[in-house]
Amino acid sequence: MGLFDFLKGDKGKDQDQNPQKTKTVTFTNPVEGEVVTIEEVDDPVFSQKMMGDGYGVRPESGEIYAPGTGKVVSVFPTQHAVGLEFENGIEVLVHIGIDTVELDGGPFDTVVKEGDEVTPDTLISTVDLQGLEKSGKDDTIIVVFTNMDKVEGFDLQVTGKTSQGAELGQVTSKGE
Repeated sequence: MGLFDFLKGDKGKDQDQNPQKTKTVTFTNPVEGEVVTIEEVDDPVFSQKMMGDGYGVRPESGEIYAPGTGKVVSVFPTQHAVGLEFENGIEVLVHIGIDTVELDGGPFDTVVKEGDEVTPDTLISTVDLQGLEKSGKDDTIIVVFTNMDKVEGFDLQVTGKTSQGAELGQVTSKGE
């Protein structure tokens, strides 16, 4: 609060307009299935948080939705992953399966493109789960917050069998 802010009257309004404010957003389950901690993902690049913190989902459906509100910043040519940016500036990687880049697009159909606005109701990709199984790939959907230098807090509050779109926790960005 600035020195003369008391003269402006509505203190709450001034605080809401402060772009320096830390922002917390809710993230959701992108697919029907069993939510697990990132440490339970069967890939050391993810489970050891080399890409960032996050969570995994062992899917029961091949329909993958955005895990929050934001915009699409990248669609991998192999369609196995989509990069998003939440409203608070946190970057999110939705990675479909483990070692699936090797499938060169095979069982995936990404339906969003860079610049698209997304919400938890936005279908971003579909995957043929049987196709993944036939190719010997783990089908875990991995959601990772990749710009951890901008993350003040990450709180996964729900694990276990969870429906698509269910709120799983919050991620908070640092104030600028």
